[in-house]
Amino acid sequence: MLINLSDIFEEEGKSVSREVPLELAEVDFRGGRFPIVEKSPAALSLANDGNGRARIEADAEVSLGMKCDRCLKDVTKKLSLHISVEAVSPEKADAQEMEDQSGFMEGYQLNVDSLIVSELFACWPAKVLCREDCKGLCRVCGKDLNEGECGCDTFVPDPRMAAIMDIFRENKEV
Repeated sequence: MLINLSDIFEEEGKSVSREVPLELAEVDFRGGRFPIVEKSPAALSLANDGNGRARIEADAEVSLGMKCDRCLKDVTKKLSLHISVEAVSPEKADAQEMEDQSGFMEGYQLNVDSLIVSELFACWPAKVLCREDCKGLCRVCGKDLNEGECGCDTFVPDPRMAAIMDIFRENKEV
């Protein structure tokens, strides 16, 4: 959703608060598509900071459908977002300021969805787990180890002993 900020940029001391519904249905990140399962409206606070500048504050909660990094089960991850950025009027902004706000500003228009998405990327969890003690999948057969052991031989020999094992194999009598 686009919100016109021209009146905020022009009027000294002007402050506006409003709730804006999010139009996002999914997020593309790191080569994957993540559906938005649940979302709250973004609570925006827009205030003039003087000299063509505006302070933008936003709060929102977004629940994303993801996969567990260990066992690949579906997981819903809730992210609480608090955003605080400064926008500069296009006529008063220098090249660096225009580049900094290019992700969420389009001229005098604030793109709320782009602002939320950029904050989602910053808050993205490093590891998504269905539960803290998730055992993952068997490296041999692919069975979910949370449901029980599979009985596969998962012995991995010590690589430091590989040279000695080669000597034993070469000298083995048949």
